[in-house]
Amino acid sequence: MFSIEDYHYRLPEHLIAQQPVPERDHSRLLVMDRNTGSLSHQMFHELKDFLAPSDVLVINNTQVIPGRLVGKKESGGRVEALILNYASGMRSSIQENQYDCMLKSSKRTRIGARLYFPEGVTARVMERADHIYRLSFSCEGDFRTVLQRIGLTPLPPYIKRDTAEPPGDDRETYQTIYASQKGAIAAPTAGLHFTKALMQRLKDKGITLVSITLHVGYGTFLPVRVTDIREHRMHSEWFSIPEETVNAITRAKKKGRRVVAVGTTSVRTLEFAMGENGNMRAMNGPCDLFIYPGYRFRVVDAMITNFHLPQSTLLMLVSAFAGRNNILAAYETAIQENYRFYSYGDAMFLY
Repeated sequence: MFSIEDYHYRLPEHLIAQQPVPERDHSRLLVMDRNTGSLSHQMFHELKDFLAPSDVLVINNTQVIPGRLVGKKESGGRVEALILNYASGMRSSIQENQYDCMLKSSKRTRIGARLYFPEGVTARVMERADHIYRLSFSCEGDFRTVLQRIGLTPLPPYIKRDTAEPPGDDRETYQTIYASQKGAIAAPTAGLHFTKALMQRLKDKGITLVSITLHVGYGTFLPVRVTDIREHRMHSEWFSIPEETVNAITRAKKKGRRVVAVGTTSVRTLEFAMGENGNMRAMNGPCDLFIYPGYRFRVVDAMITNFHLPQSTLLMLVSAFAGRNNILAAYETAIQENYRFYSYGDAMFLY
């Protein structure tokens, strides 16, 4: 249960979704009873049938920034920069227009080097810690405004594109319809399946919708490089949970109503904000909670999630929630039934 090899499965490459389905809520939904492991095959727009009017549905309203920049080094070689800490809460001690970035180039970039991007944007490499670089950006006008024009959607590496910005609009499709707080470098993908019409049907049923913010960062995707998963350490991601959400969840728990989290990011935020004394409070700051089998859930009663990569911390989280054997059996069924996997893929409802 604690060996990294316990979370391996083989996925045929053709099941890695490269594009979203034409209509967000027409993805498939694999529904699993986490007590028995029993499965049923549904469509995501049927989610309403599995939620009760008393449920509280928690969404993550983070917004993916166009934080991938493609430019050139002083030598003329190609370089890519990915901004990791766009949100103000993640950069409290950093000067204006300085950001922590990942760099991709043929050779390691030296401290002091200048990088050149479209529309006259330049960056100087200020420092480096492990594989993270501090860049100081300069441009005419406001850098964040210019970034909205020249930045590209930071898609996961398993989504292949022939051009820098492909046919279709990943800026729109790789973003939840309720995204409002800029700062993520990846979408909270379980939320990609929701449409305005589906959200309205849930509200009409009486379901309470509340939000949290967790800016999905590099830590979510950092590979587990230890044999014993208990030795893995998560990189922190900035989160915020408002008073309104805390009050709704507190009332629900007192009345025995279900809290349903949309995505692993919502799960981690809610569980992190719940104190050992059983009281949740409005708060913000860095979240580094790593959930793996053996964890005792104190808030979340059901969750909506996508299918996750082998040996990932996300797969470990859902295994903690529904049982490793149940999850791996469900994944095997999904493979046999040609479900679509990962960010643009299909979803699961674990209850």
